[in-house]
Amino acid sequence: MNPNSQRSFVFPIPRAGVSPSYEVLREEHIVPVLGGPQSSMAARTTVVNIQADTVVPDHIVWSLFNTLFFNPCCLGFVAFAYSVKSRDRKMVGDVIGAQSYASTAKCLNIWAVVLGLLVILAVIIWVVVFYATALNRGYTGSYHLPQD
Repeated sequence: MNPNSQRSFVFPIPRAGVSPSYEVLREEHIVPVLGGPQSSMAARTTVVNIQADTVVPDHIVWSLFNTLFFNPCCLGFVAFAYSVKSRDRKMVGDVIGAQSYASTAKCLNIWAVVLGLLVILAVIIWVVVFYATALNRGYTGSYHLPQD
């Protein structure tokens, strides 16, 4: 571009009846050819090992089992929901989110199993105590009053 042909305005001022004259700009960009290192120092490389297959357990089978069999206070169902969220995050590629949801699902599954076993144990103890007191009173399972 000729330095004498530079103007102080960007767009030409339109004149009535006269078409504006446009100037064709030609620019050349020179790209140097990249070669080896220019300095005397050896080339430094950094190796980053990225594990392609990150294993994040989503505990979905455990959550499904707790949903069907040990579901006190709906903890098994909530654990199943968090397990599905963990699996979704893993499919998207969000490993941190998948680990967070999986950790919550694991905690809820543990509580569901513990509370479910406590409820089952309490029912067994109640049944044993109920039948033991019934036998001590003389009821043998019939609807008849005990004979004196």
